[in-house]
This record gives sequence, C-alpha cells and structure tokens, in this order.
Amino acid sequence: MSLDGHTGTDQRFGDSDALGDTFYPLYAKLFSDDSQFVSDIETKLAQARMTDTVEMYLSRAIGIGFISGLFLWILGLLIGWGLFGTGIITVDTIIGVPVPNEQVLSLWEAIKIPVLIVGCGLVFGSLGFLLGFGSLVAVPYSGASARKREINMLLTDSVSFMYALSVGGLNQLEILQAMAEADDTYGEVSKEFQNIVNETEYFDTDYRTAIRNQAIETPSDELSQFLTDMLSIVNSGGDMESFLSDKKEKHMRTAKQQQELTLETLELFGEMYMTLSLFPLLLIIILVVMQMIPNSNASPNMIFVAVYGLIPLTGVGFIILVSTVKHDEVGDGYLSPDGGHERLEATRNSGLLNLGLIEQFTGDHRVFDRIKNREGTHETMVVLKRPHHFFREHPLMTLTLTVPAILVVLTAAMVQGVVPTTWSGLVDDPVWGTFVYVYLPVYVTLVPLAIFYEWNVRTRHAVVATLSEDLRKLSSANDTGLTLLESLQSVASTTSGALAREFEVMHTKVNYGMNLKEAMIEFNNKYHIPRLARSVKLITKAQEASNQISNVLRTAARASENHDDIERDRKSRTRMQVVIIIMTFMTMLAVIAILQTQFLNTMADLGSSASGDSSALEGSSGPMSQMNLTESVDVEQMGLLFFHAITLHAILSGFISGYIRDANLLSGLKYVIALSTIALVAWAFVT
Repeated sequence: MSLDGHTGTDQRFGDSDALGDTFYPLYAKLFSDDSQFVSDIETKLAQARMTDTVEMYLSRAIGIGFISGLFLWILGLLIGWGLFGTGIITVDTIIGVPVPNEQVLSLWEAIKIPVLIVGCGLVFGSLGFLLGFGSLVAVPYSGASARKREINMLLTDSVSFMYALSVGGLNQLEILQAMAEADDTYGEVSKEFQNIVNETEYFDTDYRTAIRNQAIETPSDELSQFLTDMLSIVNSGGDMESFLSDKKEKHMRTAKQQQELTLETLELFGEMYMTLSLFPLLLIIILVVMQMIPNSNASPNMIFVAVYGLIPLTGVGFIILVSTVKHDEVGDGYLSPDGGHERLEATRNSGLLNLGLIEQFTGDHRVFDRIKNREGTHETMVVLKRPHHFFREHPLMTLTLTVPAILVVLTAAMVQGVVPTTWSGLVDDPVWGTFVYVYLPVYVTLVPLAIFYEWNVRTRHAVVATLSEDLRKLSSANDTGLTLLESLQSVASTTSGALAREFEVMHTKVNYGMNLKEAMIEFNNKYHIPRLARSVKLITKAQEASNQISNVLRTAARASENHDDIERDRKSRTRMQVVIIIMTFMTMLAVIAILQTQFLNTMADLGSSASGDSSALEGSSGPMSQMNLTESVDVEQMGLLFFHAITLHAILSGFISGYIRDANLLSGLKYVIALSTIALVAWAFVT
C-alpha cells in the first residue's frame, strides 16, 4: 500500500506494465537523466498522486504512442491507396516545375503514387503517435490541475477547521492528524496532510521535514505558501493559534476576491454570448435575402446548417466555456463515520434503491435473504404510499416513468397518423408537428423533473438558511455553561425553522441512547450539503475533546457567514447574466417573428398577386416584370426553420441560464420550460 492509499501499481495501467518494460530501452535512449521534460512529468505525477515512476510512465506512453501510430499508419496507407492507387484522385502535376531530364521524369512518374501512399501513411502514423503519447502525458497535468482547483476551493474552510481545532486545545501534531482524517469533508486538502502524517509515521521523518517536502510537492501555490508559513511558526515556536487566525482571515478575503474575479469573467462571457448568439440570426437573414436574388450562388442547405448546426454549437460551446471558470461545490456532502459505526455507513442514503445494513449480510444465510425481501417489500410500499417524497429525494427517477410514457404517446400518434411523419408534412403543419415532436416531450419529461428537482433543492437548502444565525445562538448558549446537547435543546426551543427542528430531533435521539456524534452525522447525511458537512465535521471533532466549544462554534459561524456573503454576491451578479441571456432570446424571437410576418409573408403575398396579375403585364418586356423574388424560396419551409431556430435557442438559453446561476444544468429546467412556452405561444400567434 502506498502513502496516498492507492495500491502500488496504478490500476488504470496495471495491465500495461509489460508494455512499459518493453519500451524502457527506447525511453533510456530518448531521454537523459537531467531532462527538464522528464523532471516536469515527475513533478506532475506526484502532484496528481499517481504512483507510477516517471521512467515507467513515459515508457508506457511511448508504447501506447507506438501502437496507436502503427494502427493509424496502416490506416493511412489504406486511405492513400484508396485515394491515389485506385485513381479516385488523379495525380497529373505535383510540383509544376519542368524536368529537363527524361529519365528523372520517367522515374518520378513511376514512383509518385507509392510516394503519395507512403507519405499519407507517415502523416497518419505521426498523428497517431502524437495522439497516443500526448494523451497519456496530458493525464498527470490534468490530474494535477483538478487537484489544484479543489485544494484552492477548500483551503479557506480547511484553515478555519484547523483554527477551530487550535482554539479547542489541540496541539500542532493533533491538528495535522485531524486534517489528515477529514478527507470526507476537505478532500484533496486532507490528502495533502495525509502525506505529511504518513511520512512521519512510516519513514521516521520529523514532521518539520515532512511539511517542507509537502510544501514543495503540492500542486497548489496557496497551500504551498500556507505550509511554508506554518513551518516558520513551528521552527520559531510561535503562537499557532494566532497564526491560524490570521491565515483564516486572509483566505476568507482571498475567497471573496476569487469570487469577484469569477463573476467578472462571467460578465464578460455574458457579453460574448449576447453577440455570438445573434450571429446565426444574422446569417439566416443574409441567406434568406441571397436566396431571393435570382442567379444567386447561395445554397439552400446553408440555412439548415445555420439552424440545426450553428445554433446548437454556439449554445453547447458557451456552456463548455462557462464550465472552465464556474465550478460546482466540491464534495458530495456526506460524512463517513469513524470508530466502527457500520450502521451509519450502511444506512447512508438508504431507501428503495439501497436497503442499507441488510445488504451486508445477504448470501450467507437464507434468513437474511428473507429479511432483505421483506425490507424491499416494505420500502416499495412506502414509496407507493408517498411517491412524491421518493421523487423529491431522487428527481431523476421521474424519467423512468415519463420517458417510456412519451415514447408510447409518440408511437401511437405516428401510427394513427395524428402527426406528420414526413418532412413535407411537417412543413405543411409546422406548429402542430413541432409541438408533438419537441414541446410535448419537453413538457412531459422536464416539467416533473424540474418540479421535483426544485423541491429537493429547496428542502435541502432550507436547513442552511439560518445556519450562521443558529451557530451564533449555539455559541452563546454554550458560553453560559450549557453542554452542546443542552445548547441544541435551548436553541430548538427558542428558534423556528428547519434547522431548529433538526436540533430537536438530534436531542431526542441522544435521549434515547444514540451518541451525539452519530446523531449529528446522521442529520448531516440526511441533507448531504457540502457547506453543512464542513460545519458538522468541525463541531463533532471539537466536541470529542470538550463540551465547552463556544469559540469553535463562533469560528464555524464566521465561516458560514463568509459563505453567505459570497453566495449573496454571486446570486446578485449572476441574476444580471440571466437577464442578459433572456433578453438576448427575446430579441432573437422578436426579430424572427418580424422577419416571418413582415418580410416572408409579405413577399409571398406579393408573389401570389404578381402571378395572378400576369395577364396585365403580358405586353411588358422589362426584366423586373418577369421576376418573382419568391420563386427560389419556400416560404412555408422557411417558416418551419425559423420556428425550429427559436425553439433551439430557447432550450439552450434555458440550460445556460441555469448553469450560470447554480453551476448545474438541472437548475436550468425551469428556464427551458418558460422560454420554450414563450416561443411556442409567440409563434402560434405569428402563424
């Protein structure tokens, strides 16, 4: 077992050790011992917590690059032979330079096809090697970058946790040990401290040297600076509590500054989206006008590309762009009980999808299998009695009902001929056909999902709405001499809200024999909110040492208040981005509606009236008299494309709004439904 808890051989590449051994001699010839590239890869492997040695990893990368290069080289030869050898592409002149020597010319004529085939193979083979080798080399860089992001996001709360433990009376080594054990809450930050603790325990390294080594190895510059400053305090015998207090305030300010930078970047992206999302609209208008011009070279297929290709690509590309700067909260919010509390671990998120503790005993004796069947029957009956509660806890499970239902409805409608089944039929009845094929599935599948998802979010987050205030009250009650359990009862009896009710439940569980720590972990796992998990972890760790933890509670309240400040600023600023996206959609809807009613329909009416009055112009010889600007434009098909364009834009704008708002695509379901409805109603009036 390695220091970071992984097996000595990386499981992802365990089957390819022979490949690395085979290509190790080639690695030794290509790279020297003092190669900067090898040194950088070795550093990134350590930062990504990958257990391979750099020599074996690069040898394996060369091997994979060779295999992929060989495969694409053969593919390139086949493609070259198919294109040049069979004469699909004729090769008459390559260089265009006259060759005076007939022998050279005849030689070139004889070898030019083989040269092209081999050249095509070499190009494909080179690309294959670069793809295989480069992909494997990029893995540690990607892993180190992901760990750096998570460490920086959790560092503020981690320093607050260490400060609270210091206030609670723990010494330096105990703080390091506590941080190493808190990986369920502080993730990658905790794993960095695990390296420090493991190095001191298993290699007899003093903890000062271990801290120095980890400060060099960590991928986060902020954590590296923190460990370096901590080491100076340890070496000088300074006051660790004051040091952690200063660092806590500093990192809280840093978190707000980072949030400000992220929001400014999102504002820039919002302005970019407002411009880029209108580009398909401008392109569609230009293509329509060009098609009305006689003898124009504009291809009718370009409008299809703009509607069904450019609009989705713009929306998806913007979501990917936003995801590079906006990240969801780190962690799943669950706390892992220690000290042998198997019941808590087994019942975590238990229910119909997970029967809990009985799952550990099935298969050994038939009695446990019968118990499991009875438990499954019981849970099924609970779900059938209150299905809305089940779907509230598992919103995505609504798709198991709605997706089959909508497939049955669509199949029945197509079989009975209620909806058009051809493109021409869809052109003739665009609103009804699009409603059945697009809007009906959106309403049937997304409306229940959006309702239960929003219910789930509001129910879970109601408990943290008063978290900062209630932690302050707990601290004040604890200051008067009450134990933590008595403080919970005091706050519950004088406060309203979801969190106060949970305090009362915890107090009752302890009175009936449950340990307070178990009760708090069970409460946390019921809601599994990362922010709540960090506060509960802090309190449970501190109360193990003493019931008088008012300073710790104040620290938890301060950290929660900092989170509240950041959330308020984020919601305020992202609200403006959502407004910009919605207004962009409304602008596109208005322009397309005007284009449909005031331009296309008018031109169609003029065209029909011109054809009806053609006898009046029979004697005229002017070119404009014979020109019908709508001859080359199918007005009905163009109306269908306009409707689909605005529908796609509504759906994508909804998902983008939700992702910017809460870093979750499911949060955009309500916007998708609202904007799609606006588009449908508007187009029903337009047509």
